[in-house]
Amino acid sequence: MTDDAVTDLRDDPVDAEILASDTVYRGRVWDVRSDTVRYADGEIVRQYVAHPGAAAIVALDADGRVLLIQQYRHPVRRRDWEVPAGLLDVVGEEPLEAARRELAEEADLVADRWEPLLRMYTTPGGSDEIVHLFLARGLSPAPHAHEREAEEADIRTAWVPLHDAITAVLEGRMRNGILAAGVFAAAERLRRDGTGV
Repeated sequence: MTDDAVTDLRDDPVDAEILASDTVYRGRVWDVRSDTVRYADGEIVRQYVAHPGAAAIVALDADGRVLLIQQYRHPVRRRDWEVPAGLLDVVGEEPLEAARRELAEEADLVADRWEPLLRMYTTPGGSDEIVHLFLARGLSPAPHAHEREAEEADIRTAWVPLHDAITAVLEGRMRNGILAAGVFAAAERLRRDGTGV
């Protein structure tokens, strides 16, 4: 481990030689892969979730409130609060188009102003998932309501002051990582821009 000063703070790509790569589990939404990689002076084996990626939306209304949705998430056995989001599972669809689609599908909304907010790896030690977060403003009802099923059938929505969402994250009352990153990034973007909503 070194303690060098970093002048250009960014993640560094590594072109490690993959000696073997196998799908050890094929799932309905994502797969699990096992890679044998030449790294440093040896070989390592790593299993990880191969994920198509996702797009997520921090939708802010004219009053500075963020749209939150609540739905059942089986792995954590909770109906957690989230921002609207969905998989990049349409071939050839760009992340922004997926975000537009998901906002309409999950919240029956469209936005006339879209800005990239951030891109994040959700769990880089166990998944290659990358989430593209967008800030959406200038909101209005979508022309058609979307039919929802499964976990989406009982989605609950709430408009929450951005500050209240941040407080709930800091107090541990809302634990969704994408929501947390999104509301903090949106607050910082507004602060830097001095634009409010």
